[in-house]
Amino acid sequence: MFGTATKSKTKVEKKPLNGLNGIKEAGETCVISHGTIIEGKFKASENVRLDGILKGEVKCDKRLVMGEKGRVEGNIDTHDAIIMGNVEGELKVAGTLTLKGTALIRGTIVAKFMIVEEGARYFGECNIG
Repeated sequence: MFGTATKSKTKVEKKPLNGLNGIKEAGETCVISHGTIIEGKFKASENVRLDGILKGEVKCDKRLVMGEKGRVEGNIDTHDAIIMGNVEGELKVAGTLTLKGTALIRGTIVAKFMIVEEGARYFGECNIG
């Protein structure tokens, strides 16, 4: 009834955060943080998380995810996009465009598929299909 309790020791293995393995484990996403402003042409072969401001052309070979504070003043060309912020310019999406409730688009939308949440706003031409 009152025996001695045995405590087992668990060995925790830590993985290094630096180097190429850390990048691949993070999903190979380029992050543009809030407070960052980039002017000119921006091209990414992997996913992009945008919370800053891009003034110019944006080309993303995979998925662009724009946070609520993200903004693009220029044209976007991407495979898939989830937009929560502001876009002023052409938004060209080869796959699925998702406009979240906080999205504001001023310009032309061209996408194969589009999902629009309640509250999202867009002003301009819209071509889906």
